[in-house]
Amino acid sequence: MSSRTSQRTPSSRQKPARSEASAPQTPKPVFEIVHPLWIARMVGGMLVLALLCAQALVCYVFYKTQWQYVLKPSRAITSTPAQLGLPFNEVRFGVDATGEPQLDGWWIPATSSVANTILFLHAGDGSMSDAVDSAKTLHDAGLNVLLFDYRGFGKSGGRHPSEQLMQGDAESALNYLVSTRGIAPKQIVVFGTGLGAAIATQLCQSHPELPGLILRNADGDMRDRVKHDGRVRIVPVGVLFNQDFALATPLANLSTPKLLLTTNSSHAPAAFAGAHDPKTTVELNVADATAMNAALTRFLDQYVPQPMPVLGK
Repeated sequence: MSSRTSQRTPSSRQKPARSEASAPQTPKPVFEIVHPLWIARMVGGMLVLALLCAQALVCYVFYKTQWQYVLKPSRAITSTPAQLGLPFNEVRFGVDATGEPQLDGWWIPATSSVANTILFLHAGDGSMSDAVDSAKTLHDAGLNVLLFDYRGFGKSGGRHPSEQLMQGDAESALNYLVSTRGIAPKQIVVFGTGLGAAIATQLCQSHPELPGLILRNADGDMRDRVKHDGRVRIVPVGVLFNQDFALATPLANLSTPKLLLTTNSSHAPAAFAGAHDPKTTVELNVADATAMNAALTRFLDQYVPQPMPVLGK
């Protein structure tokens, strides 16, 4: 018998079975546990950063708006010298970089052509219209009066006032009187009321040629007052505040003759007590224009002689 050899094709070969042990295993996910202390540190750091950003924002807002804590300007002109029967001309001066005058004021001439002149620096609230009554008292004492609004007040230019701008505006007003009006500095007396008293004092410091300074119900030295304002407790006022309107120190160092006036409706500031001589301190009844006129006359006669008339006029 012939043996028959069976031949198997490759396709007929069976693949060996793969055991379960050799099958690839899907790795199980490994979760790393974050330590709670690290999370607490991250949250704490974010809170500190948020607080620092909030503090920086508060300080920035305070720095930009600090003038509002001491100045209350008004754009309203509620009265004019005409309503009190005073002759006046509206004047504009203080040309800035644009070539346009920025300051609006009233020139109130004396009845005599030979008279000294008052440069009137009004308080840090309202506008020059609130000082018309005082301007009339000065005019009735035989004086020319220049009354004007700082930038940010009345019809003067500017967005808002500041101590630095007000100081510049006072310089512009003095320059207007000397350069445009042709008035000699020795015939110009500076009058300041409220925070305008601090500006007036600093102006006289810069111009020792001015013969006299008159302050009425003066105000100034605002730093300590603002420090105790409950709205700014978290602000480093001592570092950021620049609207001090210094009064006591300039008065203590100023040798210009001074007439220091208070009314019975206002307490004399402590700065008056330390003012440098020569000084005359007078307390007036708020409605006593006669006493005011008498104090002015005595002061001017002693320290600011009447200008001599120009020959040929």
